[in-house]
Amino acid sequence: MKELLSLQFTIFILLAAGVLVKKLHIVGREGQKNITDLVIYVVLPCNIITSFLNGMSGDALRDCVTILLISLGIQVFGVIYGKFLYRRQPEDHRKSLTYGIICSNAGFLGNPIAEGVFGPVGLMYASVYLIPQRIMMWSEGLAIFSGNKDPRGTLKKVLTHPCVVACACGIILMVTGVSLPGVILTPVQTIARCNTALSMMIIGMILADIDFKTILDRDVILYTVNRLLIIPLVVYGICLLLPVSPLVRGVSVLLAAMPAGATTSMLALKYDCDPAFATKLVVFSTLCSIPAIMIWSLILA
Repeated sequence: MKELLSLQFTIFILLAAGVLVKKLHIVGREGQKNITDLVIYVVLPCNIITSFLNGMSGDALRDCVTILLISLGIQVFGVIYGKFLYRRQPEDHRKSLTYGIICSNAGFLGNPIAEGVFGPVGLMYASVYLIPQRIMMWSEGLAIFSGNKDPRGTLKKVLTHPCVVACACGIILMVTGVSLPGVILTPVQTIARCNTALSMMIIGMILADIDFKTILDRDVILYTVNRLLIIPLVVYGICLLLPVSPLVRGVSVLLAAMPAGATTSMLALKYDCDPAFATKLVVFSTLCSIPAIMIWSLILA
């Protein structure tokens, strides 16, 4: 319990630091984008690789397969649930809401949270969990806005995504038992330790741009309830019925309780689908996710 409370306090301080550096203009919009790219393309892949360097056991392999299947099930559920839930919404809003149900911010926020709550093994399971979501993001998710499906383009984007490449490399290292030479391992581990701090500060920078007068919207609030409460509750209930380990259950539920991904507003802007509404989804659900994730962490840890 002390460790979890310490983690939550650390996250709060890092979020506050992110808000402060943005408010004081120490980091501008372009700098925030650059730091985000640094995390996605360098820090997070190093973090993922190190999470697989604990050796392979029969239980770990079984749990990786289990959490992969659970994640696939969650993605299928998200597609069906989103289409049913938002079928009567105006088209522009329906696209953002449906995409937001399928593609959460687990790919960015989920890894440091899973690592902080469950340790390196939690990060490893989270990396495997995110593979189906990354596939869905570039296939069904993109098709929601564009109306086009490009299997070849989707496959290319998924296979070349740095986090997927890192996950594949980590699995190979874990299965084969190959040890990285110290000249490579030490820099990778050093970079990996920056993940939680940088990720949380970026979320703080996003929160710094919130205009609290404009984000309250009935549809946004209902979406946030579904994203942070209903969906993880469904996952939690199903995992209780399945013969899965507490760690697999914890990672699955925690990553199911993530806010809307930033790509929601990016795609809405690109395809002219009311980007202001999409931004409200991202900002409000992200803001509410802070206490929600802390509560889920206390329940699951």
